Amino acid sequence: AEPRCSVLVTGEQPGPNPQTTPRLTITGLAEPEPDPALKARWLALHPYATHYADLPDFTLWRIRPTAAIFVGGFASATRLKTTELLPDPTHAATISSAEAAIIAHCNNDHADALALLGATKGPTGPWRMVATDLDGCDLALDEHVVRFPWSAPVADTGSLRGELVRLVRAAREG
Repeated sequence: AEPRCSVLVTGEQPGPNPQTTPRLTITGLAEPEPDPALKARWLALHPYATHYADLPDFTLWRIRPTAAIFVGGFASATRLKTTELLPDPTHAATISSAEAAIIAHCNNDHADALALLGATKGPTGPWRMVATDLDGCDLALDEHVVRFPWSAPVADTGSLRGELVRLVRAAREG
């Protein structure tokens, strides 16, 4: 009945004083999101949810951001506009339209690289890519899912490929 909401995200606490912890509060409007493609993507990121995702009272919701406040630590706060929160729509559309092909290519042609990368954050095994976006990619091994952030948001498939190569090289060296 009331779509206004907020989400608080916190960073790692750098010391004993919790006031120094970076945090972001995003305010927005929540609405049900019935898109089956979004549900499939969500289930790829949360495989344990397949047991209840088809129950009649299960609904995915989308929050449309309207503003945010970033607190970088004690006495360090900044208000952010919606335009500062949202990704470039052209870049988002480019990566979104290529996501299925990127995932299929990586899983079919680079399974060894994904296994190496996944093992840096979890058990060894046949890791597979389940999602990618402007900010990173997600790998899964059974119900274990891990996020690999890019060094900066990507704008196209070439820069996304470069980030994957960078991550795999780092995994080989580390």
